[in-house]
Amino acid sequence: MDLLSVRQRLVASNIANAATPGYKTMDMNFEQELRSAIPSLPGIDEVEGLKTNNDGNNVNIDREARLLSENALRFSVASQLLKTQIKYLKNAIDEGRNS
Repeated sequence: MDLLSVRQRLVASNIANAATPGYKTMDMNFEQELRSAIPSLPGIDEVEGLKTNNDGNNVNIDREARLLSENALRFSVASQLLKTQIKYLKNAIDEGRNS
């Protein structure tokens, strides 16, 4: 969920700077960061291969909107999984009290 929160902030920042001259789109490799699952902050890199406007900005609103949707879906799934795990733990604790 921490990775998803970081990604959400990055995408929101890209959208907020869509009209900022010279701004370069930033992102993280979500899958790589998830695999490594290290407790530090994820690596944030400038996104390569995007079309750059005359003012030097390369934010693609369609790309960022897609990333927001993907991130929201991943966050929803992760939070539901966490909620289920907490429910199982709570049930296990409650069963121990009733014995």
